[in-house]
Amino acid sequence: MANELIEDLQWRGLLYQQTDEEGMEKLLDEQKISLYCGVDPTADSMHIGHIVPLLTLRRFQMHGHQPILLVGGATGMIGDPSGRNEERQLQTTEQIDRNVEGIKVQMEQIFDFQSENGAKMVNNQDWIGQMSVIEFLRDYGKLISVNYMLAKDSVASRLETGISFTEFSYTIIQAIDFNHLYNHHNCRIQIGGSDQWGNITSGLEMIRKTHDEESKAFGITIPLVTKADGTKFGKSAGGAVWLDPKKTTPYEFYQFWINAADADVIKYLKIFTFINREEIEALEAAVQTEAHLRKAQKTLAEEMTKLIHGEEALADAQRITKALFSGDLKALSAEEMKAAFKDVPSVEMAKESKSIVDLIVEAGISSSKRQAREDVANGAISVNGEKVSNLEYIVDEKDRLEDAFAIIRRGKKKYHMVQFQ
Repeated sequence: MANELIEDLQWRGLLYQQTDEEGMEKLLDEQKISLYCGVDPTADSMHIGHIVPLLTLRRFQMHGHQPILLVGGATGMIGDPSGRNEERQLQTTEQIDRNVEGIKVQMEQIFDFQSENGAKMVNNQDWIGQMSVIEFLRDYGKLISVNYMLAKDSVASRLETGISFTEFSYTIIQAIDFNHLYNHHNCRIQIGGSDQWGNITSGLEMIRKTHDEESKAFGITIPLVTKADGTKFGKSAGGAVWLDPKKTTPYEFYQFWINAADADVIKYLKIFTFINREEIEALEAAVQTEAHLRKAQKTLAEEMTKLIHGEEALADAQRITKALFSGDLKALSAEEMKAAFKDVPSVEMAKESKSIVDLIVEAGISSSKRQAREDVANGAISVNGEKVSNLEYIVDEKDRLEDAFAIIRRGKKKYHMVQFQ
């Protein structure tokens, strides 16, 4: 069983570093265990870069192990120096509490909390928040030497530019977490991104020093997800791709995945979805033989949107996509149009009635009045999905969606948003 899980993780490219490969396989073979992954609440939503370790943890759950999801109410107040070249902005307790609530909702979307090995959610504020400075220094500061901490990449890389004592001490606090979960939840493995290796090994060092030789805990890191062209994964034209539908709409989320390059899509299917090996290999063959059908991209977009936003949001995203592809905007609500056209060229205009010819010239949609008249006469212009071929057509309040905007299309694919002030 353990072999099957480890082989699957290796095939998916999810194993980067392991502290003791043989020991961990033996443990997984012998018993069902608890293992954890932590997320610091630095924002009120996770983005897609955060979820790779969590999805890996979910794979362990699907093999009968119990995931512990640690939301860092305490560590979030300190700031992890890993992978950063400057200090984090400290957040207020109220901000952290709000962020914790947002992240909890998203965790519940990914994990099974009901079954026999249902996920547990914990907050390190519950044990670290009660600790005095003296306790921290006597009980834990004594266990980890400064030399050991200076050797950590997250610290060493900051020695030139400077690192506060606050962030310097972060690795000890994360080590306390692993030790606490080991003691109180029999947690044996910590999973994290590749930048967490130093923090994970600090936890193992603390467990080793506070328990006898027979005590065994392990650490796994997951490689950083990169795109084939070398650009950063997880960014769209509008910035980070968030799990919160208010920050990244389900339609935009769906579009991010469906626009994956052929060179990346199979890798993403392996890392992010729970589709089995045979299906992924069939989709890989389809990329080679019938790439124009984009079967792999459609599957990826469907699986991810369903996982994070549910069946209904997936159906809505597919409906918007279909309407845009066919040009049938009448099938969409004003809210859906706003979401779908968030990133198209946009221009602001006064709320006044204008002929279609004047409007498309002033909005820069047609280059001149002559061109505008030609475009309208040829049926190349539509307003909110309705073709306009009458040169005398007046754009007024009837065309203003929510009394605020209109979508003008020129030709088959060129969309513009006119925002009325």
